[in-house]
Amino acid sequence: GPAMTRAQAVQAIAAGIALVRAQKQSGAQLLATGEMGIGNTTTSSAVASVLLGRPVAEMTGRGAGLSDAGLNRKIDAIERGIARNHPDAADPLGVLAALGGFDIAGLCGVFLGGALERLPIVMDGFISGVAALCAVRLCPAAEKAVFASHVSSEPAAHIVLDALCKKPLITAELHLGEGTGAVASLPLWDMALAVYNGCYSFAEGGITPYTPQC
Repeated sequence: GPAMTRAQAVQAIAAGIALVRAQKQSGAQLLATGEMGIGNTTTSSAVASVLLGRPVAEMTGRGAGLSDAGLNRKIDAIERGIARNHPDAADPLGVLAALGGFDIAGLCGVFLGGALERLPIVMDGFISGVAALCAVRLCPAAEKAVFASHVSSEPAAHIVLDALCKKPLITAELHLGEGTGAVASLPLWDMALAVYNGCYSFAEGGITPYTPQC
């Protein structure tokens, strides 16, 4: 049967939103997502395949290091899951309930909560990316809260980032999704803010201001 009911999916999303609210109240200015689990690149590939209308084989990678036979079994399992549940790409909540896990649904809520609470959420690897995709499909305005950190070496990670119109800050062939890429990108955000807030002008540096040459 399906991984969860629609009501359970809504509950998991609500838990993610509540978590962001609590973090905002405790003074957080930015949150980074990540997850740890076994088999969750499988659920993510299934959800991404349906939402993006792409073949399962294209959206499925080796996760933590599957053999060829293991990869084929994974693709087969996803194809059977999709065939059994016939999810509708136009119904992201239904896709999440039928093929996702509570981890993806909760993370989806974190991105929605970020948009609601005006708190930037730094997305990590493939699974975070699929959760962000679910959030944006449920509420397109949530896109403003999503910031990409790195691009995972999972084949579908690039496709998901493209669908979100996000560019990764770090391309380092990371096979990690537990928040490492998101945390590694934080100094880059700090540096960008330092330039934005504290950079001196040409005049202060004694440089002749640039005048466009027509």
